[in-house]
Amino acid sequence: WLVLATIAFNLSRAIGTLASTELGKARSGTIRRKLISIPARLSTSARKIALHLPSSWPWETGWQTLFTAACGPPRTATI
Repeated sequence: WLVLATIAFNLSRAIGTLASTELGKARSGTIRRKLISIPARLSTSARKIALHLPSSWPWETGWQTLFTAACGPPRTATI
């Protein structure tokens, strides 16, 4: 369990650093509250899964930065 706790700690540090400079030095609870516990809604349409974030969510820019860094831009469709 110590290895899993260490991996979780290191992942939360990486998440905080990728999201913004403010969260780079934040505690694990702050990172969990602002980036991991997302108040979102999932929906499916035409075999696509969409994540609907709230419009006035204060940490949207940090989460979008983190998502872009982790997933990158979408690939273009080829026929």
